[in-house]
Amino acid sequence: ISVEVDAELTARAAAGATRIRRRGGACFSEYDRHQLLAHDAFVHSLTALNGRRQPLLASLARTSPRVTATQEGLAVFAELMSGSIDIARLKRISLRILAIDMALNGADFVEVFRYLHDQGQGVADSFHSAQRVFRGVPLTGGAAFTKDNVYLSGLLGVHTFFRSAFRQGRLDLLRNLFAGKLALGDVLDLQPAFATGFIAPPKYLPPWMQRTHGLAGQLAFSLFVNRIHMNRVELGDLSMDV
Repeated sequence: ISVEVDAELTARAAAGATRIRRRGGACFSEYDRHQLLAHDAFVHSLTALNGRRQPLLASLARTSPRVTATQEGLAVFAELMSGSIDIARLKRISLRILAIDMALNGADFVEVFRYLHDQGQGVADSFHSAQRVFRGVPLTGGAAFTKDNVYLSGLLGVHTFFRSAFRQGRLDLLRNLFAGKLALGDVLDLQPAFATGFIAPPKYLPPWMQRTHGLAGQLAFSLFVNRIHMNRVELGDLSMDV
């Protein structure tokens, strides 16, 4: 996979099966580097490569609007499971969703830019985030490019899918999710095709998916801690020796 610099790219990165583009002039921290590797290379490019290797259904290499939520949710989930996501990344995703809501409710480009900047983003990052919101729509407000909404909803869906599959002892469903560009429902609906070999299992898996015992440990702990109701917990109670 080649890595290229694209001075006109709106997003910080864009990934395909054979190349990953990076926005010219953008700076990347150590966290950014790990996030981009987990998100773009080990999900977007990896699922495209696995889709291309399908003997009978090579269309699984191609993306479409119906799989966007799963692809982006899986990519952010990969950041989480690989330990490469940080609070700044979560804040960026959240601010984009709020900025989309502002634009849909009439805020123009300058108002969205100023809001993002007031929330602590730099001038360049605020400008590029506003660009994402107004891709293909008038800059005067009332419309927005809403793809960034699915980053969060997709993450919640994928996280729930992983927990449910683990609870049922179906790690095979999780591996099959990487066989191409699939929606979560496709993995369930296409189980007979996977069983007969009509759809091949993924050749490539991200590093965190290859360590199944570590993945199982993280999911098991996640299932446990989600039973704790934080509104009933006080820090003083946790600091007491038992």
